Amino acid sequence: MEHKLFVVIAVLISIGGIYYFFIYQENPTSVTAPQLNSTESEFQGENTAKQPEEPAKKEQKAEAIMVDVKGQIRHPGVYPATTGERVIDLIERAGGLANKADESQVNFAEHVQDEMVIYIPAKGETDSPPAAIAGSGQMGSTGGTPANVKVDLNKADATQLQTLPGIGPAKAAAILEYRETSGGFKTVEDLKNISGIGDKTFEKLKDLVEVH
Repeated sequence: MEHKLFVVIAVLISIGGIYYFFIYQENPTSVTAPQLNSTESEFQGENTAKQPEEPAKKEQKAEAIMVDVKGQIRHPGVYPATTGERVIDLIERAGGLANKADESQVNFAEHVQDEMVIYIPAKGETDSPPAAIAGSGQMGSTGGTPANVKVDLNKADATQLQTLPGIGPAKAAAILEYRETSGGFKTVEDLKNISGIGDKTFEKLKDLVEVH
């Protein structure tokens, strides 16, 4: 009897163990990484996106140039200027016009450029060069003077000759001396006979001068 009771108890314990194993044993849970919602994801994407760089503002510096102001001016000479300035600015810098200046032949609004010559003629002056001559060899426009007016080598004085590119006081004096001693210029090519005027200088002058 006791043996049967022991067997029954053992069977019940075995059944209880099996039941516990299958019913109450913990199953492993899988954990998935949380996903960002679409709004948060877009926000992060915008922050990490490379923003276009603004173009650097380049400061435009005015170019320094030199302009020769002469003729009927209070203080003739070579004056510094900057690109964008006009003839009127240089005239004021040189002290203004002299009393005999002929304003009708001056284009005060013309822009200046490097190596430019601003010649202010006197009232009643004839055969004068344009009031402004560009350093490149092209005549500047004036109030009443055609842009193709040339300097007559047989009539121009020292001041007018110095309005030509590459002609300073010494070369102007040499031109006048040659004109006196040689009976005047026969052709424009006679300029080559003057010391200091070679082929390179002549090329700059040949279209700006004439002989009558």
